[in-house]
Amino acid sequence: MVQAKDGDTVRVHYTGRLDDGTIFDSSQNRDPLQFTLGTGSLLADFESNVIGMRPREVKTFTIVSENAYGQHRDDMVVAIDRHQIPEHLDLQVNQQLQLVQEDGQSFVVQVTGLSESTVTLDANHPLAGQDLTFEIELMEIV
Repeated sequence: MVQAKDGDTVRVHYTGRLDDGTIFDSSQNRDPLQFTLGTGSLLADFESNVIGMRPREVKTFTIVSENAYGQHRDDMVVAIDRHQIPEHLDLQVNQQLQLVQEDGQSFVVQVTGLSESTVTLDANHPLAGQDLTFEIELMEIV
């Protein structure tokens, strides 16, 4: 039976969990995830765990935070004066905002704190600092 290798396009079902068992993402109620191995479109450790699998094989593995979205960095959390935020925005904790820099580059931040005078924004990936455990099933090699 054929095994998945670099350059193959594959379809996998997956469920991603945090250390406490919380599911952060899953393909179980939608179409399988399709991607080409070796293109770097997914986390490298995710792709490397698919290599060598056979269709219908199931595997569970953990990607440590350093190899996923990195450690949570305090220098990427900033409190800004509330007057720097447009007044028409009704901010909520956990809300995501897209910020555009003067050079035109944009990035997403999450509102992590609100007070009368400040808004705390976190530019870390929401899964930064988390080890990620995946259960995957290779559905097919396309």
